[in-house]
Amino acid sequence: MTKHDLPFPAGPVFGVAVDQGSGLEAAIREARGADARDDDLPTFKRIVVETLSPEATTMLVDATYGRDLLESYAPSCTRMLAFEADVYRISDEDRITALPEGLSVSDFPDLGAQVLKFFLYYGPNDPPGLNARKADLVEDIGRRCRASGVTFLFEPIVYDRALPDGMSADFALAKPELVRAATATFADPKFGVDILKVEIPVNFDFVEGFGTGAMSRSEAQAAFAAAADAAGDIPLLYLSAGVTFERFRDALAFSREAGVEPLGFMCGRAIWSDAIGIYGADGPAAMTRWMRSTGRERLARLKEAIA
Repeated sequence: MTKHDLPFPAGPVFGVAVDQGSGLEAAIREARGADARDDDLPTFKRIVVETLSPEATTMLVDATYGRDLLESYAPSCTRMLAFEADVYRISDEDRITALPEGLSVSDFPDLGAQVLKFFLYYGPNDPPGLNARKADLVEDIGRRCRASGVTFLFEPIVYDRALPDGMSADFALAKPELVRAATATFADPKFGVDILKVEIPVNFDFVEGFGTGAMSRSEAQAAFAAAADAAGDIPLLYLSAGVTFERFRDALAFSREAGVEPLGFMCGRAIWSDAIGIYGADGPAAMTRWMRSTGRERLARLKEAIA
């Protein structure tokens, strides 16, 4: 599948993600306090979808609530549905993503979900046997997507067991190669991946001009280029990975300075995380007003950054 065959309008892809599960639910419950309701999580997600889908190329929702939320998309917005039980919540030491119950890849066409997103923690330096199990899982999902005519977006999040602190300087210096290696692995045609949703390959807290300077600007630019080249012909979407709006905006702009031409981005918390407190303090109506103003403004500024 080429860029031209993907289920998006021509041009860059400006994506918004609101597929977070139990972690987001806990944050909303804490913000609401005594006013917390059982339906706060789906209400929060629906507000994000209804306010941003008219401005976004695509939106990503979770397997639990997403099937109901798909009906709230603007007609122009491509429907993307996660194929995970609860994104980022992995208790097994092997870090293998649990698949959702009651949802099959073959269900996607009937739901009107054109894109399947699957996330997996991947350690390029992990034992070969474990990585073979993970590769088999991704390959199986890719095969099922092809059989059902569904676009397959795969999101590998890298780690290294020898560097458990993902925010450390040591991990920051190792991250470019981890991202490059993971990208190269899953760019293999055998996986059937149509789009790779990838991490920003550097931690800007350690890049010259942004943070401590442990990595020079030229080294950071080279890291962007190497990781992008590893994808071959597979289009890349950069993910925000929970960083601040300002940091993600700067990272997108830096990618263009480095000569990378990504397909676009998928951004979640960098756009709407501040809305959690507003929802908690003042309720759904106040959040809706904030999303229509600040939320849409942030999305517009991200579009400008990657243009």
